[in-house]
Amino acid sequence: MSIIDNRKAFHDFFIEEKHEAGLVLEGWEVKAIRVGRAHIKEAYVIIRGEELFILGMHITPRAETSTHTQVDPVRTRKLLLHGKEIARLIGKVERAGFTLIPLDLHFSKGRIKVEIGLAKGKKLYDKREDEKKRDWDREKARLMREKV
Repeated sequence: MSIIDNRKAFHDFFIEEKHEAGLVLEGWEVKAIRVGRAHIKEAYVIIRGEELFILGMHITPRAETSTHTQVDPVRTRKLLLHGKEIARLIGKVERAGFTLIPLDLHFSKGRIKVEIGLAKGKKLYDKREDEKKRDWDREKARLMREKV
């Protein structure tokens, strides 16, 4: 069950691979995400040493649950993946010019997971080409409806 999608990622990048990763979260963050108070539109994944971290993910705290703690809505959060997966992703990012971006937050067996994508940036002409294809598909569907 998806909580939040990053639609802008599919507009700005070619997604080559997708991986599911766990997140290290605090209690107030989990409660805020459950009610849909998170934003991953401007977030991205960085590599520090042999670990992956997500930056720029904004979680707005709820007034009822975060009264006793000092909250930082945009703190850096650690991603949890197997060592072999991390090593493979680091290799592709450093050698092949890929970047890692969060695609969506979702529940998996009661836990909050983030789907990260191994992506290459799109050029302006790629974005225009996608827009033309979408418009043509929409027009084609409209014409088929009118025929019937």
